[in-house]
Amino acid sequence: MEFDSNYLMFIVRWLHVLSGVMWVGLLWYFNFVQTPTVPTIPAELRPAIPKHIMPVALFWFRWAALSTIVFGLILAYQSEYLHKALALGLTDNVSKHAAIGFGMWMGLIMAFNVWFIIWPNQQKVIGLVEASDEEKPKAARAAGLASRVNTMLSIPMLYSMVSAQNIY
Repeated sequence: MEFDSNYLMFIVRWLHVLSGVMWVGLLWYFNFVQTPTVPTIPAELRPAIPKHIMPVALFWFRWAALSTIVFGLILAYQSEYLHKALALGLTDNVSKHAAIGFGMWMGLIMAFNVWFIIWPNQQKVIGLVEASDEEKPKAARAAGLASRVNTMLSIPMLYSMVSAQNIY
């Protein structure tokens, strides 16, 4: 098999999808499995979550978010629609660029939330950053709200990404 630009584009697309599956999968795990289940866990077992599970899950979560964005931007650049999509198709009136651009903006907002709201607050919650007893519940609430926003944004983001590739 010859290693050409089409194959390189396929590899970047594959890495973008793989990263995105990990990112959204962990996002949905946090919001649909872990958050509703934690109150039912016996009190003596709960310390395992912030000490053992959360640091690892949040590591993969934040780096999957970053790699999804990086590979997505590289893919859009390789496909020569990066600027058109970020302009939501308004510069060329191409529906596909509007759809993929909408998804890109949702993904960028979600990645911002991961790195600048969720992660800094979760560091306080799980004890990686010193925080007072008053700060921890506020940090947990801020991280939780941003995570729920991301969960809601993930649905139109996924729809627009898939529709851009399959409808237009």
